[in-house]
Amino acid sequence: MKKIIKSIGALALGATVFMTSSLSVMASDTDNSYTYNYDYWGDVQDSPDAYTVTNVYTASSFGLDLNFRSPQGMFVKDNMIYICDTGNNRIVQIERTGTEQFEVVRIFDTIKGDTDVKNLSNPTDIAVSDEGDIFISDNGNARIIKIDSDLNYLLQFDLPVDSTVSAESTFQPSKIVIDTAGRVYCIATSINQGLCKYEPDGTFSGFVGATPVTFDWMDYIWKKFATQEQRVRMTSFVPTAYDNIYMDHEGFIYACAGGMDEDDLDSGAADAIRKLNLMGNDILVQNGEYPAYGDLYWGKGGGYEGPSYFTDVTVFDNDIYVCLDKNRGRLFGYDDQGKTVFCFGGNGNMDGYFRQPAALEHMGHDLFVLDSLDCSITLFTPTEFGELIYSAIEDFDEGNYEASGDSWRKVMQLDGNYDLAYIGIGRSLLRQKEYREAMDYFELKYDDENYSKAYKQYRKEWVEEHIVVIVIVILAAFLIPLSIGRIKKIKYEIDTADIFET
Repeated sequence: MKKIIKSIGALALGATVFMTSSLSVMASDTDNSYTYNYDYWGDVQDSPDAYTVTNVYTASSFGLDLNFRSPQGMFVKDNMIYICDTGNNRIVQIERTGTEQFEVVRIFDTIKGDTDVKNLSNPTDIAVSDEGDIFISDNGNARIIKIDSDLNYLLQFDLPVDSTVSAESTFQPSKIVIDTAGRVYCIATSINQGLCKYEPDGTFSGFVGATPVTFDWMDYIWKKFATQEQRVRMTSFVPTAYDNIYMDHEGFIYACAGGMDEDDLDSGAADAIRKLNLMGNDILVQNGEYPAYGDLYWGKGGGYEGPSYFTDVTVFDNDIYVCLDKNRGRLFGYDDQGKTVFCFGGNGNMDGYFRQPAALEHMGHDLFVLDSLDCSITLFTPTEFGELIYSAIEDFDEGNYEASGDSWRKVMQLDGNYDLAYIGIGRSLLRQKEYREAMDYFELKYDDENYSKAYKQYRKEWVEEHIVVIVIVILAAFLIPLSIGRIKKIKYEIDTADIFET
């Protein structure tokens, strides 16, 4: 039944997308992306664009003679962009010098120093430390290398030495992140025990953050009675491998896993995005009405079917994280509570659409999307609507609750169906101790949790303001019956005494 509903929803979403994108193209030649959101009921709601396409850059845009070839990785550090031009076995370092101005700093495909293999081969990812050291996932050479800012070889990370990994296996690192201490976390092809963790000296120290294993109980029981030959042919119960990782400003690792089973996503048995602490435990908050797994309606159309496939994720300093869906070429933004902030993008050849999105990064609030098939980088910058959302969230985090509420009201003026605006105003009023008014906003968007918080404080405040009246009423409730009874008793005694005297 759920799949039927999702198919119907997908048709409605497709119609909405077609109409919205058509109107966008007519309204502007450069702003042809579409943006939508989901309300409390899971209905698709049109939304003003949170982002607009500033430009689409190819190798020639940067003055390069050799075009990009199947680029797979991208990393942003301050105003520098590092691109893994995988097919050309090189790294391209670009500096952003203005809003739309970029300059090539250097291109390198070899490293210096004491190493037998100096040429890069099939680099798939890159990371740069605060000290300027560069870490490269040198996939074709079966290693992760660490070099200094002058490209001198420093260290190498090889195949994990572990009983669960065959010594004859080929090490194929695909994605990497580094923490402030210099530890390396890596996703490697054919290793599904989680992230490979290396100490700063290159020592492998174990696996972290393996996804929970899900299985069918009937298959599990059948395996107990099956022959060895039958077991070999049956599906193994193994953790799902991650597709990409990102380390945020607080040192938490966001990991995305695409290709999740539809039923597992529906039931909550699997997560498309996880937030891992140092112990590898998932601490991602999921307080939204729906899990953070992209589109709610999947359906079939245009050669695309099934759920969203998150291939990369990036996290702003305000804890909003954006996931890149390579299945339908869309970007999904979520706040720190797991509530949807925006959804936009699509598959196609127009600006703001993608053919095969492979990597996502941010610089400030700007977003960069690397397309490995189109061999291009699309730069998205926030619109007024998007900036108002970010201002509202950041003001709230900084304790500027009144300013946050004002920004949310401006958002609501631009989009009266935007649920987060109502909830944001309610939260700002809650912090300003305007409990009764906050309750009204929470009630409008069925936010039971925050409504309960506001109601609890409002009840406490009302009791404190009316405590005198409450005490008087309580005393009256006890004293008046006692007084009436006492008066009746005295009157009875008087009447009885008069009778005896007579």
